[in-house]
Amino acid sequence: MADQTIQPPRESFNLSMLLYDQRYRGLTIQVVVLILVLSGFFWLANNAATNLAAIGKPIRFDFMDDTAGYDISQHLIEYNSTDSHGRATLVGLMNTLLVAFMGCVTATIIGVVGGVLRLSNNWLVSRLMTLYVEIFRNVPVLLWILVCMFTFTALAPQPREFRGENPEATMKMWDSVAVTNRGIYLPEPLFSRPLGDIDIGVFKISIELLVLLGLLAGGILFARWNAARANKIQAETGERPTTIWMAVAAIVIPPIVVLIALGFHVGKPELTGFNFQGGINMSAPLIALWLGLSLYTGTYIVEAVRSGIESVNKGQAEAASALGIRPGRTMKLVVLPQALRVILPQLTSQYLNLTKNSSLAIAIGYMDLVATLGGITLNQTGREMETILMTMGIYLTISLLISFSMTRFENRVKLVER
Repeated sequence: MADQTIQPPRESFNLSMLLYDQRYRGLTIQVVVLILVLSGFFWLANNAATNLAAIGKPIRFDFMDDTAGYDISQHLIEYNSTDSHGRATLVGLMNTLLVAFMGCVTATIIGVVGGVLRLSNNWLVSRLMTLYVEIFRNVPVLLWILVCMFTFTALAPQPREFRGENPEATMKMWDSVAVTNRGIYLPEPLFSRPLGDIDIGVFKISIELLVLLGLLAGGILFARWNAARANKIQAETGERPTTIWMAVAAIVIPPIVVLIALGFHVGKPELTGFNFQGGINMSAPLIALWLGLSLYTGTYIVEAVRSGIESVNKGQAEAASALGIRPGRTMKLVVLPQALRVILPQLTSQYLNLTKNSSLAIAIGYMDLVATLGGITLNQTGREMETILMTMGIYLTISLLISFSMTRFENRVKLVER
C-alpha cells in the first residue's frame, strides 16, 4: 500500500496576519507608507489651490490662449508676437531640445576622443587633455557660457564690416556662410519645384523632407536585406558576394534623382540693411550656450570614457595586438565595445545634466523653455503656480524619456553572461 503524505491543514487568513505574519508585514508597511505620502501630496495640492482661489487666482490654464506679445529671434517653426503663449511655449521647448541635442552630440564626441587621448602614451597629449579636464570641470558652467558669449561677440565681425568695395570682413565657403557677432548665417536648401507642406496645426511638415527620409529609410532597409542575403550565401557556399556598391547605390542614387527633379539649389544669406537676411540663422546666444555646455559636459564624459577603458582587462588589447590588429582598430573594435557597460550609466547622467543646465540660457538671452514659459509668460500673466508646474513637468518628461531611451540602449549592448 503506497504511503500517503499527510498535508498540514491550510491556515485561514485573518487581519492580524497583516501585522504579525512576515509574509504580509512588508507589503502592509509599503501600502501604509504609500497612502501617507499620497495623502500628504493631496493635502499640499488642495491647500495651495484653496489659498490661491481665496486671493482670486484659481488654478487654470486658459491664459495659454492669450496673445504672447513678444518676439523670439531663434525659432524652428513659424512664430510672431501675435501668436499665443502656448505657441511661444512650444517654440521655447523646441529651442531647448535643439541645444540639448546639439550639446549631447558634441559633448559625446569631445568625451570619446578626449577619453582616448587622456590615456595616450604621448606625454604632451595626455597632459593637455588633463589640463582641459581640470580647467573646465572646476569652473561653474554658467561662467563658461558667459565666456563663450563674450568671446564670440567680441571677436566676430559686425555685419557692417561686410559692406563696401574693400570690406573688413568677408563671407566664408564660396560666399555662402557669414560669421558675425550676431550669429552665423548658413545656406539653406531650396527647391525650384517644391511639393508643398503638410499643415498639422502645430507646425508644417515639408513633403520634400518626408520623401527624402522615406527614400533613405528604404535604401537602408534594402542594404540590410542585401547584407543578410550575402550572409546566407556565404554560409551555404563559403563565398560572400560584394554588397558595398549596391548598398551605396540604393542609399545615395534615389535621393539625388529626387533632388534634381525638384530643382534643388542653395539659398545664400545676403546683407540687407543692417543685418544678413535669408539662410539659416544660428544666433550668438545659441552658439555660446552650445559651446559652453559641450565643453563643460565633455570633461565629465572624458573621465567616464577613461574609467570605462581602464575597466577593460589589458589582456584584451594584448590579445588583439598578438593577432596583428592595429592599435586604432583595437580601441574601436575590442576595447570601447566592452567599456560601454561602464560608460553608459555615467553618460546618461551627463545627458540629463546637460539638458537641465540648458535652462541657464536665460543669462545670455537665448529664448528657451525657461525664458518663455517660466519667464516672460509668467511675468505677463501672473500665473506663477501654473507656469512653474508646467515647466517642471516638461523638464521631468524630457528627463524620463532620456533615461528610458538610454536604459533601453544599455540593455541592448550589455554583455550577456553564459
